[in-house]
Amino acid sequence: MSKDKEYQKFLKERKQKLNKKISMTKTEKKKYVMSIDDDYEILFRVKQLEKLNLTKEEKFLIKFIRTQLEHDWRKWLIKELDKILLKYKRE
Repeated sequence: MSKDKEYQKFLKERKQKLNKKISMTKTEKKKYVMSIDDDYEILFRVKQLEKLNLTKEEKFLIKFIRTQLEHDWRKWLIKELDKILLKYKRE
């Protein structure tokens, strides 16, 4: 039981340290899993890129990358795939 408490304390401290490294909105904290350090690195880079004048394709890619940080990332993929399927069913 004490090992579990120690581990929970470790996780909490680690998360606080990473949160200081990159500021996250309340929505982002709720929406994104952020289970490993790389997730924070990805979000950090995404935020940097979003400040730039990106092409339409790059904006789409950034949106896609953000979805990969979500717990239910498959939902967005299914939605986008359905859009493409619908487009080609009409033709």
